[in-house]
Amino acid sequence: MEAVLDSPKTKQHKTLRVKTDVVERVILHDISWETYEKILAEHNEASNPRFAYCDGELEIAVLGYKHEKTKQLLSELVVEIARIFEVDYEGAASTTFRREKKKKGFEGDASFYFKNADVVRGKKEIDLNIDPPPELVIEVDITHGSLSKFPIFAGIGIEEVWRFDGDDVIFYRLQDEDYEEVAESVCLPDVKSETVTELLFAAEEMKRSEWLKLVHRLIAKNLDV
Repeated sequence: MEAVLDSPKTKQHKTLRVKTDVVERVILHDISWETYEKILAEHNEASNPRFAYCDGELEIAVLGYKHEKTKQLLSELVVEIARIFEVDYEGAASTTFRREKKKKGFEGDASFYFKNADVVRGKKEIDLNIDPPPELVIEVDITHGSLSKFPIFAGIGIEEVWRFDGDDVIFYRLQDEDYEEVAESVCLPDVKSETVTELLFAAEEMKRSEWLKLVHRLIAKNLDV
């Protein structure tokens, strides 16, 4: 279901969608690490459902169209910004990242390497026992009742999270073992969360070619290049 609402948080050209999506989500408790890994192995080739694990709690989520579309747009935006400034990157898509010692694992909506792009480039698999975690993870969470991913991200060592809650894209930076909200990206310096939010909503209403021109214009304006 989708509806258009008026909100003081939105700009005049932007519409705000109700935070609903065709998503089925269940959280199981007291799940062993061995059971979690067995479930992952059984769904190794499947893009849906997604699994997140934190200290015995296992979330199983079947993702809907709006969720996947939003993830795709944010991923395209990260890639286009990196291209504008010729920043090297490697995308890890929805790769499963997990650390048994931390009892944490997740499949991000999208994930990216920047400073460690050369380290993982060309690899067929990423093993966090020897490889670094991605520096940026995108999380689309527009439903209620989901398992909090921040303890998982922190345990695995994700430096930055872009989280879309249905209204805004909010940037978070890892500080010690917690995340703090920041206005500008760490991985893509000087890129502002409010600009990313504006571009995300604009993508829903514009032809892709025109949207890409807008991305270049707004990013160049904000970064004064």
